[in-house]
Amino acid sequence: MRTSIFMSLALFGMITASAQSPEEKGLEIAEAAEEADLGFGSSIVDLKMTLKNKNGQSSERFLTNRTLELTEDGDKSLIVFNSPKDVKGTATLTFTHKVGSDDQWLYLPSIKRVKRISSNNKSGPFVGSEFAYEDLSSQEVEKYTYKFLDQKGSLLLVEQDPVDPKSGYTRRIVTYNKDKGYRIEKIEFYDRKNALLKTLTYSDYKLYKNKFWRADTFNMVNHQSNKETLLKFSGYNFGVDLSDDDFSQVALQRAGK
Repeated sequence: MRTSIFMSLALFGMITASAQSPEEKGLEIAEAAEEADLGFGSSIVDLKMTLKNKNGQSSERFLTNRTLELTEDGDKSLIVFNSPKDVKGTATLTFTHKVGSDDQWLYLPSIKRVKRISSNNKSGPFVGSEFAYEDLSSQEVEKYTYKFLDQKGSLLLVEQDPVDPKSGYTRRIVTYNKDKGYRIEKIEFYDRKNALLKTLTYSDYKLYKNKFWRADTFNMVNHQSNKETLLKFSGYNFGVDLSDDDFSQVALQRAGK
């Protein structure tokens, strides 16, 4: 009798697993990725941004990104440009929300003013780069609906459709690496006409605190404009003590001065 019960349970598990829908499996993968990255607390990292136009000409910018992890809602981030002179002091503050539109503000040192970024403008380019303002938001599970597409070895392909009707994308195809903490290897972005717009590739990963994977290189290629933005991260610091006060509009203005 014990053998037959265990066999029945195993068979039930196999049937349940095979009955899982692509939507359920896609959501499960996204939740696993979120769970794998929980607990980093806060971080500061320096970046070099290289902008390349369609003719291959390039320019460089240097910036700092601060992030505060929140569990009850989305994360907060503050990005400050340190050089060159024409963008120095420009700063962006993002409050990601699990439900509803994110809150974003831009500080422009030339006019010494904080400008709120309208939800209608989230698909616009971030300070001339191939990243949109909505790309700055943290990866919150609630911001998308999901559909598992394919598995290629350890790589899992999941379609993510934005819940926000004002998103500049109809969908994203995200490639997760299940053997490396469900870290993201690549994202393909499709525009409002459902044409491939951009591809973001993550590389040069490093493991911090034996848990948190961070890519040292982000490469965003715009297939429609033939432009490219390369981000090189260096000096990740997870030991900083950041609080909500470091992510206020006052802090935004102070960071840009």
